[in-house]
Amino acid sequence: MFLIFPSLFGEGYESIKMLANDNPLQVANGSLIYQYLQNDFTILIFIGALVFIKVLAVGITLGSGGNGGNFGPSLFVGAYLGFAFARLINLSGIAQIPETNFTLVAMAGILSGVFYAPLCAIFLIAEITGGYNLIIPLMIVAALGLTVARYFEPLSMEGKKLAKLLNITADNRDHFLLSRLNLQDLLEHNFSEVRPDNSLRLLVRVISISRRNTFPVVTREGKLVGVVHLDHIREIIFNEKVYDTTFVNEVMTEAHPVDITDSLPTILKKFDDTRQWNLPVVKDNIYQGFLSKARILSEYRAELVKSV
Repeated sequence: MFLIFPSLFGEGYESIKMLANDNPLQVANGSLIYQYLQNDFTILIFIGALVFIKVLAVGITLGSGGNGGNFGPSLFVGAYLGFAFARLINLSGIAQIPETNFTLVAMAGILSGVFYAPLCAIFLIAEITGGYNLIIPLMIVAALGLTVARYFEPLSMEGKKLAKLLNITADNRDHFLLSRLNLQDLLEHNFSEVRPDNSLRLLVRVISISRRNTFPVVTREGKLVGVVHLDHIREIIFNEKVYDTTFVNEVMTEAHPVDITDSLPTILKKFDDTRQWNLPVVKDNIYQGFLSKARILSEYRAELVKSV
């Protein structure tokens, strides 16, 4: 490929300068087919072919274990693509557009679309040109490049490498974000405990000073044996006749606890299965506190905003 396309050798920055200076024929210096590139159409075909050949050459180089990256090739492909497009428009007679400007602006578009870094692309190309005369076209093209790339692939190439390293994909991003939350930090301890042998009178007294509607039923050893939901006992708490004959273990319901070692995706599934908004947490069957579904979702949204 070097024999036919000499500009493939090295990073290709020199050939980009040649296109930016509107000297496309110099790109073919040393090529075996140089003698056949003596008119505008053959040069256009040569430049256009290089856009695809460069991608192939980079793939072969990196895939075979050679040194290289994506930054230089992105600038190369962008410059050649922009120049080829502008030259095609000019030769077709549709309009006369500045080939140098399109060469530079297309570099920003490709760079933004490959690395998902539009600001880097905008200011890098603006500095290369030595001024900010193209800042508006650079902003438009960089934004379009990023938008189109994200439509087809949510993660950049570097992002996909990191996702593979961390075993993350766009599909399991929720699991990854949830794994970043610390379960201990999400525990709530402002739930009033009651004993299973407490009378209804004592339970009503606890309810009167509590701000929560759920009450864990815990033994003296700290073992969780059930929960009392205010909604489930609302009818009998106004019947003072049964205050001293009814006990907590008669009105409590199954606790549906989660273990402190459970993952948050597993816990959220249990929230959905039980249709509860608060679930007790145990460690070796010892009561630790409660988890709130609302708080978990709130923390998840905060992590999601950070990751965007």
